[in-house]
Amino acid sequence: MNMPRYFIVIAIVLLLWNLMGLAAFAMQYTADLTELAKSDPVTAQAFAAMPAWVWIAYAIAVGAGTLGAILLLMKKAAAASLFLLSLIAVVVQFGYTFLGTDLLAVKGPSVIAFPAFIMVMAVVQLLYARHLVGKAMLR
Repeated sequence: MNMPRYFIVIAIVLLLWNLMGLAAFAMQYTADLTELAKSDPVTAQAFAAMPAWVWIAYAIAVGAGTLGAILLLMKKAAAASLFLLSLIAVVVQFGYTFLGTDLLAVKGPSVIAFPAFIMVMAVVQLLYARHLVGKAMLR
């Protein structure tokens, strides 16, 4: 079955999105918390207190998403499994962020906006890959 004309555009957008996630992870993981605390002490404290397992979930979320996007470009059905793993890791990561910390109380409800968008993107890429698998467009 032929791929829709827009497939390559969607796949590249998803790859770029996930690469931005990898870059964000790298910047946050290696952030100079002393410098960050000067401009955003709450975020600096949140990064400093984040348990290793949450950093691991974050790394899995962006790593699996990026590999999923690469496999999507290669038209491989395994992309759907990697997008599922990424979604699960996103839920774990933000579950801790919003249920295991006082970040929401301290920063207010606006802090939810970007994580909510990340969650939507994780769901969208999973549903898109599953749709293509269901139509036998990925092998």
